[in-house]
Amino acid sequence: MTERPITATNDGNDKVRHLYEIAFPEEEQIPWDDLMHLVDAMPLDFTCYYEDDKLLGFTIVFPRKSFNWFWYFAVPEELRGKGVGQKILSRLIEKYKECTNILDMESPEQVCDNQAVRRRRHGFYLRNGFRDTGVGRSFKGVDYTIMIMGEGSFTMKDYDDIIAELRSFWDNMPKPE
Repeated sequence: MTERPITATNDGNDKVRHLYEIAFPEEEQIPWDDLMHLVDAMPLDFTCYYEDDKLLGFTIVFPRKSFNWFWYFAVPEELRGKGVGQKILSRLIEKYKECTNILDMESPEQVCDNQAVRRRRHGFYLRNGFRDTGVGRSFKGVDYTIMIMGEGSFTMKDYDDIIAELRSFWDNMPKPE
C-alpha cells in the first residue's frame, strides 16, 4: 500500500472526489472546491492510499496541539469488510500515536435506515482502541458520537474549540472569484 498526499494543487483525481461524494451524506460534505481551499489554508493531512493505481481509500486529519481530529475516513464500498480499512486505520494510528486522537461518527444508537452499518463502524473503532467520550452532537437531524484514543478526555468545550478554529479558517479562506 502506498500513500499519496493531496494538496490544493494536487487534488488527486476524479476517483478520490467521487469516493468523497458517495461515502458521506451530503449534509456531512464540504463542497469539493471549498475543501480544496481548506486543504490549502489549513494544516490538514489529506492522504490517499493505493495498491498500484487502485484507490483503496483516503483520510483527512486535522492535527492539533491538544489532539488530532480524524475528520474523514473513507474506503470504497466494494472493499469494505476485506481488511482494507483496518490497514489504513492502523497506519493512521501509528502515524499519530504520539498524541490523543478524536473522531466523530454517526451515532449507533440513533434509530435510522443505516443503524446496522453505524453499529458495525462503531465496533470497528472500539476494536481498534477508540472509546466513547460520552460527548455527542446533532447536526441536520443526524446524531453523532465522539470517540477518543489515547490519554485524557474530551468535552463539549473541546468540540466547540474545534468548531471555532474551523470557522476561523473558513471565514478567512480566500473565496474563489
